[in-house]
Amino acid sequence: MKAVVVPGKQKGYRIEEVSDPIPGKDEVVIRVNRAALCYRDLLQLQGFYPRMKYPVILGHEVVGTIEQIGENAKGFKEGDKVISLLYAPDGTCHYCQMGEEAYCHSRVGYSEELDGFFAEKAKVKVTSIVKVGTNVPDEGAVLVPCVTGMVYRSLRRAKLQKGETVLVTGASGGVGIHAIQVAKALGAKVIGVTTSEEKAAFIRKFADHVIVGSKFSEEAKKIGDVNVVIDTVGTPTIDESLKSLWMGGRLVQIGNVDPTQIYQLRLGYVILKDIAIIGHASATKRDAEETLKLTGEGKINPVIAATVGLDEIDKGYEILKDKHKIGKVLVKP
Repeated sequence: MKAVVVPGKQKGYRIEEVSDPIPGKDEVVIRVNRAALCYRDLLQLQGFYPRMKYPVILGHEVVGTIEQIGENAKGFKEGDKVISLLYAPDGTCHYCQMGEEAYCHSRVGYSEELDGFFAEKAKVKVTSIVKVGTNVPDEGAVLVPCVTGMVYRSLRRAKLQKGETVLVTGASGGVGIHAIQVAKALGAKVIGVTTSEEKAAFIRKFADHVIVGSKFSEEAKKIGDVNVVIDTVGTPTIDESLKSLWMGGRLVQIGNVDPTQIYQLRLGYVILKDIAIIGHASATKRDAEETLKLTGEGKINPVIAATVGLDEIDKGYEILKDKHKIGKVLVKP
């Protein structure tokens, strides 16, 4: 089959013919319906993920249809549509039993220790897969593990209450435009922040308020008390994000555009305003199931900037980095 393979650290990627996957006892093989490009891919290609084994198939977001089942992979059958978490937990440890698989000591990541999903078929651990209902389109399902389900979990960790106000930076991005929808689905009022006037009209379709500009905290305060900020950008916006929050606010930090950049945090400011900072990166099966339900109900609608084939992966990354795009870039093998 055809796959996008990373041969070594900082050696880029190449499209290769590789052997079709064969499921182990606790695995299934899926035909990939859709995968998704992510800024994390670019960080991996720059060598920021030390646990990556090489060669490895790139891509960590997927929805697919089961074609083969290992003998111990109970609860699934051929023809089931499924998504996978970004990682495979062991399913037996203390954290897994609590439903907090994201903290499993033995977890291994797809597109890191395990082959990922930029391929025609993929081998997936049964501990990481979640069934997808017939009312959920592939475009909505593929967003759950790294976008909508991840944001859902972050707001659960931030203890979001109905009626609170959430501010989202990078509101037109693949994460931002969907973070607005997740927060709205959970009963929040939402402010979207963008630096692009041309994107503001589209963002207004989803957000209650839109602020254009890099200095947004003062305008946000005029709208009302901001209780939660979902920062999808990173060091360029974190200062304004913190300034936007009212007392008792929670900053959910998702964005990490450049891991080499350092932000100097003023502890007194955080302490006196009683602010919680929550670093966040993934979802659990519970989060995935609940987000799939919201998607099936039409409360979260996928915004897709483009869909490319495996042979067009270069074009896909060009679109991903294009500041004019809105939404996610998908791969259809």
